[in-house]
Amino acid sequence: MPIPSRMRGVLLTGHGGPERLAWSDDLPVPEPGEGEVLVQVLAAGVNATDINTRKGWYARADHPEAGGWAGAIRFPRIQGSDLCGRVVRHGPGVSTPPLGARVICPTNQAEPTPDNPLAFRAIGSEYDGAFAEFCVVPARHLHDVSTSVLSDIEIGAMPCAYGTAWNLLTRAGLTPGERVLVTGASGGVGFAAVQLAVLKGAIVTAQCAAAKAAPLRDAGARILERDATPSPKGFDVVIDVVGGAGWNDRLTALKPGGRYATSGAIAGPIVEGDLRTVYLNDLTLFGCTHQAPEVFAGLVTVINTAAVRPLVSKVYPLREIARAQQEFEAKRHAGKIVLIPGERNKNG
Repeated sequence: MPIPSRMRGVLLTGHGGPERLAWSDDLPVPEPGEGEVLVQVLAAGVNATDINTRKGWYARADHPEAGGWAGAIRFPRIQGSDLCGRVVRHGPGVSTPPLGARVICPTNQAEPTPDNPLAFRAIGSEYDGAFAEFCVVPARHLHDVSTSVLSDIEIGAMPCAYGTAWNLLTRAGLTPGERVLVTGASGGVGFAAVQLAVLKGAIVTAQCAAAKAAPLRDAGARILERDATPSPKGFDVVIDVVGGAGWNDRLTALKPGGRYATSGAIAGPIVEGDLRTVYLNDLTLFGCTHQAPEVFAGLVTVINTAAVRPLVSKVYPLREIARAQQEFEAKRHAGKIVLIPGERNKNG
């Protein structure tokens, strides 16, 4: 395909509200360097991480400038942590994935150093991402999903949420027949965790608002209402993206030897708990941000075999990103919201 020299996209100009998202019709199409690939963006999901990064939520009080996943962000930045795209140009030294391949990449891309074997860079945070018509990605982090029967929009909903969920389940060591509680189950990561836990053969309880429960029941989960307290010692594993005031109840819900895994805190990151619950019950707690390459490769197999199908509630043109993120934060939807670079709104 002819590759233009200019493209449309959204620039994040600094930490703050939606006013920090600036649409441009005249951005340079990036050139892939050594070991890199130019990807035409086909679809990009809306995720909490993009909104949190915009707000500077990841920064701590002692480092207010470090609002990105892995520290301070250089502005302006093209965000977009979810990518479904097509390879359109190879940089020097690159031959795969082949031209024309439909590709995805993990949001958190392992870049270990001698001092930090868990170091990573996040697309859309540490380098420009999928909220534009084109982006450049290191070839070693791309995975070919050309054979999947899932649509571009469906695949665009999966790398961040489903990659996070698959990592949570992998780190927690969930096995067939185990009982698992998933909090925030109607959201992107939560819904993905429910689907993937069912795929693994677990007995799944999804905690969510009653109004959003139907798709989770259809996915094979039992329902625990959002404000209910889970049964003490009723679960082998808890997958938690909520945090907040109910955190200790989730620890109490674990059987002796149980495992708790978290990758988010939508109800608040500061929690209170009882360490006796942890050590007297031999609990294991996992914080899950780094994703080993082999973990995401397992998700690629799930996508290529269409073993699960994501729930996409709405699709917006990229130009309407502020509206899409406001819809995301309103939490009226179940599943995922997806952006497409074109101007057509696929909602109706």
